Amino acid sequence: MSRDLYEVLGVNRSATEDDIKRAYRDLARKYHPDSGHNDPKAEERFKEASLAYETLRDPERRRRYDLFGEGAGRPGAAGAPGEAFGFGDLFDAFFGGDPFGTRRGAGPTRGPDAEAIVELTLEAAAFGTTHTIEARLPVECSRCDGSGCEPGTHPSRCDACSGTGEVRQVRRSILGQIVTAAPCGVCDGTGRRILSQCKDCRGDGRVQASRTIDVEVPAGVDDGQRLRLAGRGPAAARGGAPGDLYVTVRVAPHEHFERHGDDLLHPHAVSVAQASLGALLAIPTLDGSTELTVPPGTQPGQIFRVKGAGVPSLRGRGRGDLLVRVDVEVPTRLSDEEAALLHQLAELRGEDVAPPEKGLGSRIRSAFR
Repeated sequence: MSRDLYEVLGVNRSATEDDIKRAYRDLARKYHPDSGHNDPKAEERFKEASLAYETLRDPERRRRYDLFGEGAGRPGAAGAPGEAFGFGDLFDAFFGGDPFGTRRGAGPTRGPDAEAIVELTLEAAAFGTTHTIEARLPVECSRCDGSGCEPGTHPSRCDACSGTGEVRQVRRSILGQIVTAAPCGVCDGTGRRILSQCKDCRGDGRVQASRTIDVEVPAGVDDGQRLRLAGRGPAAARGGAPGDLYVTVRVAPHEHFERHGDDLLHPHAVSVAQASLGALLAIPTLDGSTELTVPPGTQPGQIFRVKGAGVPSLRGRGRGDLLVRVDVEVPTRLSDEEAALLHQLAELRGEDVAPPEKGLGSRIRSAFR
């Protein structure tokens, strides 16, 4: 006489579905034939636990078992015609894949991903834009709607793998029998064969075509960042979901600005007189211009900050700042009058400078009469 199914799993008759599932999980991991233990009855106990769980996990089978006892709730018993049961299928459904082998579902797979590049100005990257690119990618064949079959025909089940998409091999090891699985080489893991191929795509379900793709570039994107366009990549073979398109942003150098995160650096040239005496400067910005007052005695390399005149944050948290670096330009050529004034300034400040060029003295003296 067979053992009570509740007793097999070690639970009472009032156990919940979670209790039953938890008990089976523990037993399955403990007694799986390939788990590396030395219990000679492990395989028998694993099958016994699996059969018990297969009955008690289903509410209707469990009800019939509780009413009528042994045999009433099993797969294939009265009330459940035609049901098939496999330990591998049960293990897959419960654990998400057999940990002692390899299983993969038959059917179409996802398409590959693709890469593209967009080249933008700093202004476009800062404020966002819609950029159109041309890409040559595999697209779904319109003649067969991606099935790979000639219109009016259908794929047939692969005989080599019986439609599972995989072939299994059993090998012996010191741990016992180990079952491994690999994609079927006849159907490429799809579980089906196309006997009458589409004339346009030759059974692949895809054809190469040029596509126009609008890329929505968000405000604040930076050079080198990648944008993911989900489902806009190459089509998959024979009806699978398309891959993604990854677009890398390239930002061209700017005439006036260097970008540092959300901040912009603008080198601005001023004269010696402007740095010494102070000045009101017209400063370019990404979206126009602004005025900046530099105080008297401004030093070369000194940086002034214009709040909120930088790049909008990619995360939507306002804008960065514009950093204005003052570059003091020293004239390389002077008129006689300019040279005379500078020599007078040096004399007033007690600074040692090169003497005036020969013949320049009289012109200097005459300039100050």
